[in-house]
Amino acid sequence: MAPKTLLILIAALLLLAVASPAHAFRCGTRIITRGDHADKILRFCGEPQSVQTRISQRGYVSSLGRVVPGVIEEVVIEEWTYNLGPHQLIRVVRLENGYVADIKRLGYGY
Repeated sequence: MAPKTLLILIAALLLLAVASPAHAFRCGTRIITRGDHADKILRFCGEPQSVQTRISQRGYVSSLGRVVPGVIEEVVIEEWTYNLGPHQLIRVVRLENGYVADIKRLGYGY
């Protein structure tokens, strides 16, 4: 294998090793992922720039993964926005009942 090809391969492997998954959010050396509690985010990332809260209703899902007919549950949905400055992407962390359900990346911060 040519030295240049080997160097490119090593660089690509290193990038893959340090890259966090698309559904993750890096705060310093810590990683926030789906299922993490809001307390962990506050401890590692600090207070968000903004928080939007709403209550939604949806069908209740049993522990077997089935929707129970006629049973509705209320879910508190919060969207925490982190603006990490002009050199990093804005992150919106969606929490459902205090746990991370989704993480979105927006454009660069300001």
